[in-house]
Amino acid sequence: MNEDKNFDKRNALNAELASLMSGLSANTSPIGDWKVIKVYEARMLGKEDPYDMEELAAERQAVRDRINEIQKELKKLD
Repeated sequence: MNEDKNFDKRNALNAELASLMSGLSANTSPIGDWKVIKVYEARMLGKEDPYDMEELAAERQAVRDRINEIQKELKKLD
């Protein structure tokens, strides 16, 4: 019974992990890498940032923090 709970918990954590990681890289994500690249391009061209980089960085960091938490939880379940 406890193994079933761990299996379910592991599956749920892995699903959340995959979703969060995808959100960081997906070209349709509001916090995706593409936005960081657009800001970088604008800065390289001496233009104004198209997005609020501080807000974007904070949102992305929150996702990375959650990814790290999930990875720690998964190690505990091993």
